[in-house]
Amino acid sequence: MPPELTLTPGRSADRDGPLARRWLWATVALTAGAFVMAVAFAPSGSAAPDRGLAWVLFAGSSAHVASTGWLYTLRDVRSYAVSHPWRFIRVPVLLMIAGAAAAATLTPAAMTWLLLPFFAWQFFHFAKQNLGMTALAAKTAGAPPLQAAERRALIASGLAGIGALMARPALLQLRVDPRLGALFPLSAAAMAGAVAVGVILLARRAPAQRPRGFCVMYLMGLFFSVPVFVLASPYAAVGGMTIAHGMQYLLLVSLVAAGGPGEAGRALRLAVLGNLALIGGAVLAVTSHLHSGGPAVRLVFGAYLGTVMAHFVVDAGLWRLRDPFPRAFLARRVPYLMRAAPAVRSGADIQ
Repeated sequence: MPPELTLTPGRSADRDGPLARRWLWATVALTAGAFVMAVAFAPSGSAAPDRGLAWVLFAGSSAHVASTGWLYTLRDVRSYAVSHPWRFIRVPVLLMIAGAAAAATLTPAAMTWLLLPFFAWQFFHFAKQNLGMTALAAKTAGAPPLQAAERRALIASGLAGIGALMARPALLQLRVDPRLGALFPLSAAAMAGAVAVGVILLARRAPAQRPRGFCVMYLMGLFFSVPVFVLASPYAAVGGMTIAHGMQYLLLVSLVAAGGPGEAGRALRLAVLGNLALIGGAVLAVTSHLHSGGPAVRLVFGAYLGTVMAHFVVDAGLWRLRDPFPRAFLARRVPYLMRAAPAVRSGADIQ
């Protein structure tokens, strides 16, 4: 069976390989650094983080969400969005309207309860990105694509982390008691099982089919939710996951903005991306704290929640590598990440 993707004409594996490895190890470094920084600088209890950690959290949360808007400045993305209006236009707008209406209508206490499923969706979004990043790492490392069981192990570890967070909402700084305490040990057992299965599946690959970079990325995805089970500080347990997720995304979107070597307009694209991420991120950061005001103020907070959920929906469609457009989009913008590998096929998402 011929490979599904081929190298861009005129390019060579010798040229693409080093660029791909730089992306892979930069992603690993950003992910590991995010967890180390969150643990090292997390404040005690519910105290506010210091300025340095607050800025990194801003980049990993609000700025990375805002950067999705930059993708709509690309003509091919706009054309794809227009051809799929429900996914990329109507549903995002409806989510923002619904979020604003719910927040303005419901009491702050009721909205706090609704934040539980919101956060569950957010951390599932994290798990799907881990899956997508690992699938992309397999491509760049020349490894065979993830098998169904390997993908299930990654998603299962993410779902286990979500279960633990639902059992301990204080880690999300939510003052609710869903009475799901028994879910925590069950989630811990599920996490241990998912990690064990994932490690066994990885070990069963032939040595040539598990290059080092791919293995590191896969194991990072498997262990991504472990802080939820072993750390009591919200910023240490959840902050590292949030920063790592956002930094992975910002790196990839920045590479898309930079384009291939020698591509014209790089400086302008990067400048527009940076400004949208900073300005849009600042707006999102301010509105994320308006949950306790009057109805008009809470309406803005609800619009913020709807915007974040719209980000989940847009990214789930735009980075789904099993679809032709995302594969072609990445092959055009970052060809060194999509170099040919035998029988490349994946149902993963990069979110």
